[in-house]
Amino acid sequence: MRFIVMAMATKESESAPPPKPEAYVAMQQYNEKAVKAGVLLAAEGLTPTSKGARVKFEDEERIVIDGPFAEAKEVVAGFMIIKAKSLEDAIEWVKRAPNCSPDGKGEVEIRKLMDIEDFGEGFIPNEEIATVKFK
Repeated sequence: MRFIVMAMATKESESAPPPKPEAYVAMQQYNEKAVKAGVLLAAEGLTPTSKGARVKFEDEERIVIDGPFAEAKEVVAGFMIIKAKSLEDAIEWVKRAPNCSPDGKGEVEIRKLMDIEDFGEGFIPNEEIATVKFK
């Protein structure tokens, strides 16, 4: 199973300076262990919402909203895609991660990525898209 692990941003982390070098080193060491174990498939940090945009869909209309997103209560600061046997296994991997939050507080959300099998027996995927699936 594949899971997305989303590090949630806070009001403080959105405006904080980048993490200290030792935080990067700790995260790099964690990532290297996860890669060697065959768990880590991808990992990226995201710039603050002030450098992003949202596109809101209302029927056929598209409305562009420039960041920062003042109305947002929760935004993603970064993500990892990991391969684990179960949600419990994914949680155990996440619990080993270093805490790189500027104020020492953070929150991570873990959700299973949908696989073709999750759509049921009657689902027939587009052949081109089905070949992209991670194994």
